[in-house]
Amino acid sequence: MSANDNEADTVDAQPSYIALTAEIVSAYVANNRLQPSELEALIASVHAILGGLGKSTEPAEPAFEKPTPAQIRKSITPDALISFIDGKAYKTLKRHLTKHGLDPVSYRQRYGLPADYPATASSYSAARSALARDLGLGRKPKSAVAEAAVASAPEEPAVAPKPRGRRKKAGPAA
Repeated sequence: MSANDNEADTVDAQPSYIALTAEIVSAYVANNRLQPSELEALIASVHAILGGLGKSTEPAEPAFEKPTPAQIRKSITPDALISFIDGKAYKTLKRHLTKHGLDPVSYRQRYGLPADYPATASSYSAARSALARDLGLGRKPKSAVAEAAVASAPEEPAVAPKPRGRRKKAGPAA
């Protein structure tokens, strides 16, 4: 048995990483938006991951790309917020972040976002606020408002009320 035969056996024993990479990338691209410039990096990363599956390494925390200030501004629109996790638009990020094991504070830290980065779209917040105002939420009931107005009014000094009707005659003198 020659050295060439051993090499052929090991090549046949390993799965074709190129074919697997092509299948994985095509499935991902079919279900997600992707810029053409990002495709090459996706293919390279999937192939590297498949190649490293047999090797044992310590799990490293994934590095997340920090968005530029322009990307941060573009991610905030009146009708939606664009997630830096998957690039999709959401009216509120809370449920989406919870699905990915994050909260708004850790999301801001992970992507280097400012502390005042919103968690809900401005139009959604305005609509909810208008609905609450129309329903009368946040206001005291009318009876409580009237009682508060009476309680805050200055009191007048107490004066005996005037007697009503005619005076009674004095009784017969005996």
